[in-house]
Amino acid sequence: MKLSNITLRDLPETIKRPEYDRSVLTPGIVHIGLGNFHRAHQSWYLHRLMQMGLAQDWAIVGAGVRPYDEEMRQKFVAQDYLTTLIELDPAGSSAEVVGAMIDYVPVEDGNGALIERMAQPDIRIVALTVTEGGYYIDPATKGFDATHPDIVHDAENPWRPRTAFGAMVAALKLRRDRGVGPFTGQSCDNLQGNGAVLRQTVVSLARLSDPDLADWINAKCSFPNAMVDCIVPATGPQELELAKSFGIEDAVPVTHENFRQWVIEDAFCAGRPDWDKAGAVFSKDVHSYETMKIRILNGGHQVIAPVGELLSVVTISGCMEHPLIGQLFEKVEREEIMPHVAPVPEFTPQTYVALIKKRFSNPKIVDTTRRVAFDGSSRQPGFIVPSIRACLARGIAPEGLALTSALWARYCLGTREDGSEIAPNDPFWSDLRALAAQAKDEPKVWLSMRHIYGDLGEDVRFAAAFERWLTTICREGVEAALRSYLT
Repeated sequence: MKLSNITLRDLPETIKRPEYDRSVLTPGIVHIGLGNFHRAHQSWYLHRLMQMGLAQDWAIVGAGVRPYDEEMRQKFVAQDYLTTLIELDPAGSSAEVVGAMIDYVPVEDGNGALIERMAQPDIRIVALTVTEGGYYIDPATKGFDATHPDIVHDAENPWRPRTAFGAMVAALKLRRDRGVGPFTGQSCDNLQGNGAVLRQTVVSLARLSDPDLADWINAKCSFPNAMVDCIVPATGPQELELAKSFGIEDAVPVTHENFRQWVIEDAFCAGRPDWDKAGAVFSKDVHSYETMKIRILNGGHQVIAPVGELLSVVTISGCMEHPLIGQLFEKVEREEIMPHVAPVPEFTPQTYVALIKKRFSNPKIVDTTRRVAFDGSSRQPGFIVPSIRACLARGIAPEGLALTSALWARYCLGTREDGSEIAPNDPFWSDLRALAAQAKDEPKVWLSMRHIYGDLGEDVRFAAAFERWLTTICREGVEAALRSYLT
């Protein structure tokens, strides 16, 4: 049955669906980047509130800023902006149709429609999921990259921006000039201090063309930090067929695990939904939650995904089943990541590692090693390097993390152990591959990437371990290196 408002009532009884009247919902949020994660996470929390009869004036208007977003928009328009969420639990799968989104801004060159929609007074939050690498951060300084061609364009053409941030700046100028007031900018990406990063990007971009507007945004808008968590695989033919097995023809279904977490700083300048009533947590200590999640979960992903690819293990659950990769995960987490993570009210580091092990091992979640290994040039410095530094600060030799770094270097050579080619999987793949080839004979060259490792190449404790492991991998193979570390 093709998904739409009309067919909702005819879906099989086992499928949950909106119990609220979608025709009376009014917008409150523009969300830029309508990927799977947003629809399985933030949209779901809002949907749960609507099921309780709450947040009826906070419906989502979807948006995108790249030409390929228009294809996604057309798919949503054809099914009244509904999405089927399929929960993949080892005990049994279930499906739910979510209806929190009610519109999608036309995608056009210059983003005029998006600017005008965000400038309307009913929009009080502009949220984003644009990936960790999408915030125009200078990798060397971690500050704003004012030299990026997209940023240069938006600074010179503030009314025809290419980026989501340029569109936000233009909309905020309209709001200020019209007396509408500010909105909250809400990052929902896996970044430490994601709200502070979003503030930096928006304010810095505004300052390039209108310093007074930049000061107004910095003073009036809020950018709450948040930690987000739910494992959400990409959608492909298998997921489309899975939706059909539930009796639904959905062009954009989403599969997800049976776990969600959202911890938010309560800093919203124009109001917010009561997400805590749907299970989210408002906290003044988002940083501790972020640190636990980014180092243990996201760091754990980067420990196992590159080596999984090298050994032709297709999925994350397959990595956990692998006799060497599964042990690598546990040993590195237990000895080099977990000891430097503080507890939070819900979890000790020990219980959180156990939870992550269980989640990664879920065979129903077909989360590929390729997806998780993508953009290592952003994820390695964000998720692995902080734990390396924490080890060194406490006098602990980061042997497992040095091995993890060496395995990533070997991965960037672009071939698996069986000789098959790894397709480009990083925005800087060609540069990484050339450097990885040089590092086979000169391992220290890899650590010269200061935008990733900073001064770690000068710390003999880490550098020596890295060089030893990369040499072992290149001479004896990946499995030999893993066995040596584990024994």
